Amino acid sequence: MVSRVEHRVNFYDTDAMRVVHHANYIRWFEIGRVEFLRLCGITLDDLMEDGYLFPITDVSAKFVNPGRFDDVLIIETTPAALTKAKMAFDYRILRAADETVLVTGHSQNVFTSQETGHITRLPEKYYEKLKRGLED
Repeated sequence: MVSRVEHRVNFYDTDAMRVVHHANYIRWFEIGRVEFLRLCGITLDDLMEDGYLFPITDVSAKFVNPGRFDDVLIIETTPAALTKAKMAFDYRILRAADETVLVTGHSQNVFTSQETGHITRLPEKYYEKLKRGLED
């Protein structure tokens, strides 16, 4: 399953040249991950209420074309890998008007116990939903 969510570039997302500051793309990857989880029937609140956190252990981005103030973007998130202890995602951020690729990226998250702070295995109730999302 690929999730796609739109986001408009705000003025505060840009630098003095009205070009998107590179750090914002990492934030927008998170918007994509959260939307992917929602499409799988999971919210971050659900995970946290059950004692699980989902921190990033690796993230990368390749900047292809500049985004600019007031562009409408499409944040495309594709699950790349899943185990009971971690999940990886690939991203493409596109300009909606012409589907020009602005950034591609990748992240890896680990499922972590809120109580201990250690990596833990995800229970079946979440793992099965994510597995279906990866296969769709």
